[in-house]
Amino acid sequence: MSILRSAKLLTLNVGKSIGVFQVLSRSDWRKNHLLILAYHGVSHDDEHLWNPDLYVSPEYFRTRMQALKDYGCNVLPLTEALQQLEDGTLPQCSVVLTFDDGASDFYHRAFPILREFGWPATVYLTSYYCNYNRPVFDTMCSYLLWKGRGREVDVKSLIDGVRSLDLRSASGIEAATVAIREFSRRERFTAKKKDALLTAIAERLSLDYPAILSKRILHLLSVEELTTLAAEGVDIQLHTHRHHAPKKRDSFMLELDENKNFITRFTKLPHHFSYPDGEYADCYGPWLDACDVISATTCEPGLVTHGSHPYKLPRIVDTSSLHPVEFEGWVSGFSKFLPRKPTKAANLIPPYYY
Repeated sequence: MSILRSAKLLTLNVGKSIGVFQVLSRSDWRKNHLLILAYHGVSHDDEHLWNPDLYVSPEYFRTRMQALKDYGCNVLPLTEALQQLEDGTLPQCSVVLTFDDGASDFYHRAFPILREFGWPATVYLTSYYCNYNRPVFDTMCSYLLWKGRGREVDVKSLIDGVRSLDLRSASGIEAATVAIREFSRRERFTAKKKDALLTAIAERLSLDYPAILSKRILHLLSVEELTTLAAEGVDIQLHTHRHHAPKKRDSFMLELDENKNFITRFTKLPHHFSYPDGEYADCYGPWLDACDVISATTCEPGLVTHGSHPYKLPRIVDTSSLHPVEFEGWVSGFSKFLPRKPTKAANLIPPYYY
């Protein structure tokens, strides 16, 4: 643990122990600050052990929701919260819950817990894999290699120019994942060819791939799951069709149009956006405005205020490594006064290539 983080944890614990958290959370100042929480996945199985910066366990997620309830937070729908912030009518300790990508685990793990608490949520949906209901290639590559860790694996005839993959270290697993991704892109693999490659890799690793598939690990929402969630009132918003935000206008607009057209098959017209990988560029603002997008969220840490740029809204990405007192510090608003480094989105969210 770094010296800076140790100092922050000490400061947070002192602030909590002397009652500053509770005072701030009930203050008029906090009423003018909106906390948007971001999640990416709630594990079907062991995904939180594979990537704790991307996944949390169901038990962990329930604990976080209970903490919000214990704090007396007002958990609001995204559109309503942003409008009340604009009007100056936010209730005390307001929070919005958002989920990026639209993974199937939201339906099976997160949504039942949200329903227990009676809370709304926004899902920023990447739509391509909803129609092609197979695991997301890039992340499944990493997951399978992690499952087969601790050995060297023969991959002759599977990946051109690569005879074996060394999975005996974290750096070796990362290098192997990059090699497989680059090979698939170089060969311009279709989604079906990518899936066949995953099946072959799992076989070389002696993994029970059908069992992994049956748990719907690293799948996005199916059409049936999405239909149910929309009928239950879950807010479905924009996240691009292929989890990719091009910096060329026509390409970006196509991504957004495909995403929007898919979402409107199930629910109302979406007007909110989340940047894939949390990465914002100045060119996106005018393009989002032309598409009648009201807001866009990043992965930069902070609280939203009346003066926040509507296309650069900060969020707190909740991960397995975020200490409970750090979480409470953001809920109360205390953490806004502490120094922090910008979040490197690429370290949080593996890139998806379709």
